This record gives sequence, C-alpha cells and structure tokens, in this order.
Amino acid sequence: MTVDRERIDALLATIDPAMIVVTVEADGSAGDGERSGCLVGFHSQCSIDPLRYAVWISRANHTFGVAGRARRFTLHLLGNSDRELAAVFGSTTGDEVDKWKLLDLADLSLDTPRIDCELVDVLDDGSCDHVCFVLEPTAVVDTRADGSTDVAPLRFSGVRDLQPGHDA
Repeated sequence: MTVDRERIDALLATIDPAMIVVTVEADGSAGDGERSGCLVGFHSQCSIDPLRYAVWISRANHTFGVAGRARRFTLHLLGNSDRELAAVFGSTTGDEVDKWKLLDLADLSLDTPRIDCELVDVLDDGSCDHVCFVLEPTAVVDTRADGSTDVAPLRFSGVRDLQPGHDA
C-alpha cells in the first residue's frame, strides 16, 4: 500500500493545533538542576479518570535529554500575543543558548497560564522521532489579574514560519 504523504500532510495541517511551551528541570538526584524548554505542537489530554496529559518531545531536542532526568513538567499555554515567546522556545536550542537569558534580554517572561505536572510514564517504542511523556496535572497557575482561564490559543498556523532550533 502506497501512502500519499503530501495529501496526508495537507489534511493534518487543517487540524491547526494549539501550541504550548513545555519546560522541565532535571531533578537534583538525577541531574544538576539543568533547565530546558521547547515549543510543542504534539500534546493532548489522554485520560479523563485518572486525569492524564501527554506531550511528545523530539529526540533531537535539548529538552528531550533534560526531560529524561525530570519528574516535574510545566505546560505553558500560549495566547496569540505570545508569538515572540514561542519564537524563543521554538527557534533556538538549549544546546547553544540559555533560553531564560534570551527571555531577559527580550524583556519577556513565562508568565502565562500554566499547568504543573508530575511525570507518570514515558512511552517509547523506538520507532518515532518524538517520545511521549504521560503527565499527571497537579496544579493550574494563572497570574492574570482577572483570574480567567480562557486563552485564545496561539496555533500552529501562527508559528508555521518559525525556523526550528532542531530538525525533527
């Protein structure tokens, strides 16, 4: 059976997923507190009860190595006004730069609505360029003055032109 990759890609592009930034910090017992983060389009709630959320991180990404030594993950929900923040986490690599220093230089912050999570499992059959991290949400943190959780999401179509920090 021949797969028409061009038609599949075109159809999948119509889904236009919301983009998030995933940040991690290596555990003290398993690492040196190293931080990393990346722009993620592959993510989804994957269970209702118990509540679970899945994020897929590219093996080529600096964040992948740090995530393998982390127990806590933070999912930063991006709105349409967060494109510059998405560019920092999507167009640079932690292999070469400290993204948090770039945020300081650009006068940006990760002050977005976020979900703090604990790692539950890692699903990796070795055949894909991305690996699934299954997470348990533990807290919602939102420092916006109005306390609302409504976010008009920044979608893939809004960042499609960004040059990735790594190939898939």
